[in-house]
Amino acid sequence: MAMMRYDPLNTLRQLQTDLDRIFSPGSTVGAPSDNGEAATNWMPAVDIREDEKAYLVHVDLPGVAAEDIDISMDNGMLTIKGQRESEETESGANWKRVERVRGTFFRRFTLPENVDPDNIQARSRNGVLEVTVPKREEQPGRRIKVESAA
Repeated sequence: MAMMRYDPLNTLRQLQTDLDRIFSPGSTVGAPSDNGEAATNWMPAVDIREDEKAYLVHVDLPGVAAEDIDISMDNGMLTIKGQRESEETESGANWKRVERVRGTFFRRFTLPENVDPDNIQARSRNGVLEVTVPKREEQPGRRIKVESAA
């Protein structure tokens, strides 16, 4: 049997996350939030990094097949959703502990206006989804001459 490290604060951290989500500004208790988290079974961890050319989004999705992931970009919102299926288990198995969450997930991120939505790329590798959101070439600001009224 594998040894599992006990983290007594894990339950408190989860409770704090749930309370923050419930009492966040603009949310109504029991109503789905604008990012759709209320309709999910689990929320995968996400890292977002920016470099000179793109925004890089890394999502931990172990056990999720690429065909079970749906990514869309609409009105500046990047949406990542999908499902991790339950594994077939033999009946009568004597489970001692089940921590791996199954079911649907949904994450949504507002991106800046300088992204190029037509060239977004996604790749799933080793249980990590990598989404590359390239930036558009910035156009220099245009100076406008102010004329005086005579």
